[in-house]
Amino acid sequence: MTAEPPTRSAEPSTRPERSFRAVALVMALCWVAVFFDGMDVNIYGAVMPHLLDDPDLGFSPGLAGTIGSWTTFGMLIGALTAGTLTDWLGRKPLVTGSVVLFSLGSALCALAPGAALFGAGRFVSGLGLGGLMPIGLAIVAEFAPPRRAALATGLMMTSYHAGGMAATGIGLAVAPDHGWRWVFWAGVLPAVIAVPLVVKWLPESPGVLFAKGRVEEAYATADRYRLDRPVPAEAPEAGAKGRLAAIGALFAPGTRWATPLLWIASFAGLLLVYGVSTWLPELMRASGYSLSSSVTFLMVINAGGIVGMLVAGRTADRFGPVKVSAIWFVLTAAGTFLLRAHLPLGVAYTVVFLTGVWLFSAQVMVYAATARVYAPGERATGLGWVTGVGRTGAVVGPTLGGAVIAGGNAGLGFTTFAVAAVLGAVAITLVPLVRRSRREVAPGAEPGAGSTALAS
Repeated sequence: MTAEPPTRSAEPSTRPERSFRAVALVMALCWVAVFFDGMDVNIYGAVMPHLLDDPDLGFSPGLAGTIGSWTTFGMLIGALTAGTLTDWLGRKPLVTGSVVLFSLGSALCALAPGAALFGAGRFVSGLGLGGLMPIGLAIVAEFAPPRRAALATGLMMTSYHAGGMAATGIGLAVAPDHGWRWVFWAGVLPAVIAVPLVVKWLPESPGVLFAKGRVEEAYATADRYRLDRPVPAEAPEAGAKGRLAAIGALFAPGTRWATPLLWIASFAGLLLVYGVSTWLPELMRASGYSLSSSVTFLMVINAGGIVGMLVAGRTADRFGPVKVSAIWFVLTAAGTFLLRAHLPLGVAYTVVFLTGVWLFSAQVMVYAATARVYAPGERATGLGWVTGVGRTGAVVGPTLGGAVIAGGNAGLGFTTFAVAAVLGAVAITLVPLVRRSRREVAPGAEPGAGSTALAS
């Protein structure tokens, strides 16, 4: 008698298909948390001209770039740590801790008497900012309808750019009359607003609950949100051995070549995201635009980012995130290279908006591709390491921008960003090719998660 294949759960196979309505609360909570993430990241760039003009701080462009890199170095540590620990400790505690950390860092910046404490505050903020993103991406990948995963990722990431626009608006409205410190006090709001909502309403991952032995709670959560019930093969292994196994799985036969390519693509994408977010106003001012116009460019590029997330998400669900990411990287290279010229103001706003459409969502589609490469039990770790290693690009971006500004060559800065975009396009394009050429499909991956889906 032939043994029956194992089933995912004891429930009948007629479970209703997952829908956005069933996970609307989860998506909304992730949206709010990442909104404040985007606000905190962009606050620094939004007040950069005022920081450079404050004699008490003693900022130079080079020092400002170095402090920006402290922030992103903190993000690197936060992403690697949170991405590795989230399947062990749980999603909710790490989301809560991440929000508290970047709120605390903003408070330290507001109180800082000089550059040293200000830099420490940005480093603390970076720990929280880096930790939140891979967890939010893992939550969305787990709870969203599989056929709309890229769209769900794009929808969540619109909040990052809405937060960036809010930071720019606060900077424009508050900093000129009340000083840059009050802008950073606004960065304490996440601890007051987001943390209570997350603690009360965010569900824990059924897979994490199952791994902790809370089987009935795991099944109840899965049923409530119309998810498949977790099974032992997909549950993350507990303890230090489990964390090492999850990291080792990144270089298993199904992923060993895709992993470094995803890291390179993430490096290039995050160099662009954080380099542009930190230095766009100063680069535009160095190109001859007024101070108010230069800061407004940051709001315009984030507005483009919101549109880009929606367009890229829907397009990627149809054609695959790799194709969309590669094309978007190429278009980003074209847009940033165009900004070398001093364009008429209206044309410059248009080019910056379109560059925002492509730039930010190119990086987010790297995350969407990552979620398809790794099996459910390794997905959070994979996302954590892709975002974490990619943060080296976020470390390089602000420092590189500061060096270029110090040298007085804005055109070289835009050229550098264009080269980074080309690097990202090449790396992400190779991901499905190396998987297909070696017939590598991650064990336990969801349908559509193999090389065919990536290449389509």
